[in-house]
Amino acid sequence: MSLSIIGLDQKKSETIAKDLNELLANYQIFYMNVRGYHWNIKGEKFFELHLKFEELYNDLLLKVDEVAERILTLGYQPEHAYSVYTQHSEITEKLNITDGKQAVGDIVASLALLIKKQRAILSLAADAEDEGSSSLMSDYIKEQEKLIWMYSAFLA
Repeated sequence: MSLSIIGLDQKKSETIAKDLNELLANYQIFYMNVRGYHWNIKGEKFFELHLKFEELYNDLLLKVDEVAERILTLGYQPEHAYSVYTQHSEITEKLNITDGKQAVGDIVASLALLIKKQRAILSLAADAEDEGSSSLMSDYIKEQEKLIWMYSAFLA
């Protein structure tokens, strides 16, 4: 078994980095979708949703950077081209959405998909004794489970 400079199995780290790159692609597409919701939202809940979407995209931008830096920490290169993101993201681009309920529904679905991917990475990271990736995924999951509850309450 070959260990990296940070003491992790390189083969396992490579798998984690690959999955983190797929997660990064999903985060980037989700980020742009939320920017679009923020810019294009209309209707009676405009002011409330405009602010909530801004909070969310600011948080997503931080997560994009953290995921990319984790990939680098593991010794691999984060993808940085949107052409790659659109090929690897399960979250699809959403265009010209102005309806608040539709936007929030898309956000809930995207968060659920991210949680699923992060749980898979969490499992891989635990097996690799990769505390850094485990901690990151665990923090994201906890936060996003609460967001799903809150956005779902809005939809009810």
